[in-house]
Formats: sequence, C-alpha cells, structure tokens
Amino acid sequence: MMNEFFTWSMLGTYAGAVLATTLTTQLLKGIPLFDKLPTRVFSYFVAVLLLLAAAAFTEGLTFSAAALSLINAVVVALAANGAFDAVQCTGEYCKTHFGGGE
Repeated sequence: MMNEFFTWSMLGTYAGAVLATTLTTQLLKGIPLFDKLPTRVFSYFVAVLLLLAAAAFTEGLTFSAAALSLINAVVVALAANGAFDAVQCTGEYCKTHFGGGE
C-alpha cells in the first residue's frame, strides 16, 4: 500500500514506473486524441515520458539515461499492460487459469 504520493525517484523505479504507466494509460486512453493509438503503443509512450522525466529530475538527463529509458520503457509498458489485463481477466480462460472470471 502506498502511504505517500509519487516522487521523481519513485517514478524511476520499476514498480513506480509500472504503476504510474498503468494509471496514466487508463486515465488518458479514452480521450479521442489518444484513442486512435493501440493501447500497447500508447502505454509505451507514457512509460518513455515518465522515465525521461524521472531521469531529468533526479540524476539528470544524459544521452545514456535517455537511451536506457527507451529500452526500459518496453519492459515497463509490457508489465503495465499485463497487470491491467490480469485485473480485467474474465471468461472461462480466467476461471480455469487464474480462478477468477465473471
């Protein structure tokens, strides 16, 4: 459970970046401007922006940090999408594999 709001250093961690990417993607993906993009692509751009901002406001944005942010954003976006898919899982597949469902 989170006892405080996000900090820039927290957003630079795996858990912080995944949570912030999930929440931001779900908040913004219904807006018509962003709705045309596939959710997985949109969440990647959200993750890139969050990681770049976290790097800029903590250790400073260098070429090395920016390059790593592009790669780390793939991991963060895929984890954020997987977390949301697991929460939204319904149907026979989910009942069988995860004990959840409708």
